[in-house]
Amino acid sequence: MRRRRREMEQLSMSFLDSICCGFGSIILLLVMSRHDHPHMIEEGKENLAGVIAKYEQELNDILGETEVVQRDRNTTISDVDLAKLKVEDLEKLLARVRSETLKAQGEASVSTEAVDRLAKAQQTLTEEQKRLLADYKPAPDEYKVGGIPVDSEYIVFLIDTSGSMKQFVWDQVLQQIRETLEVYPTVKGIQVLNDEGEYMFKSYRREWIPDSPTQRKTIIDTLRNWDAFSNSNPREGIIAALRELYDPNKKISFYVYSDDFATGTGSINAVVREVDRLNRTDNSGRRRVRIHGVAFPSIYSATGELYSATDYVTLMRVLCQRNGGTFVALPVERGNRRSRN
Repeated sequence: MRRRRREMEQLSMSFLDSICCGFGSIILLLVMSRHDHPHMIEEGKENLAGVIAKYEQELNDILGETEVVQRDRNTTISDVDLAKLKVEDLEKLLARVRSETLKAQGEASVSTEAVDRLAKAQQTLTEEQKRLLADYKPAPDEYKVGGIPVDSEYIVFLIDTSGSMKQFVWDQVLQQIRETLEVYPTVKGIQVLNDEGEYMFKSYRREWIPDSPTQRKTIIDTLRNWDAFSNSNPREGIIAALRELYDPNKKISFYVYSDDFATGTGSINAVVREVDRLNRTDNSGRRRVRIHGVAFPSIYSATGELYSATDYVTLMRVLCQRNGGTFVALPVERGNRRSRN
């Protein structure tokens, strides 16, 4: 048994020696077959460096093209912005040309109507009167729209916000203001005060509201619900506007909308003298601010009586006459006058 075990041990050792020799031979063969491996690695590095350089060049080319495209884009944007500005300028020019054309057409229409009225009136004149009027031609500054001169660049609305106006004729007031604004396609400034001298837009106190379609719509919308205290005395608003907005270098028109000159708020003569003192004349003898007046029949519509409304009519007729304006008394709308008990 001992001998047999020894033979088995010798056999095992021989087998292990054979296996180790085999593995060693394999490793030696592998080493001998890869003797050029460092050279291949070096060559691979060089190829990789070339690929990287190629990609870097392509990247630089792409970045260069991107810069050119971006520069072209910026140039295009600048050209578009410039074109937009030119379009805006052309639109403004077109609007101004249209307004001037409409104004010229309105003046031509008014002048034609004036000539027609004059021709009809001449039919009833004496021969001497016809001879005196044969060569008469109205001066350009006499042309008016609806009897109101439209040569002003700034407009001030002085509105009676008393209960009688708000209750009976406020829709008429808004309509009159809209129609007045339509007569002036464009102006340099607008302002709105009530007859107490209170500004409707506090942020524009003693300043001019820039004219634009949006501003005009805002004025009408705000007027619709404007609720300011009033004692029906247009004198206070007129005097406040003259003191705070008068400018000898501006052509200004006041539009006074009211229905009353309340008793106890001052005499007509005193108001006329005060306005004369503030609204001074220029070198040609004309007053710089035109004062127009509109009388609303709200008191008569409500009561059937005139009361102190006649004082307002008298005051405004005198002020309009002395300050180059026009006075208009609106008729009572049918169905508006209330019956008296």
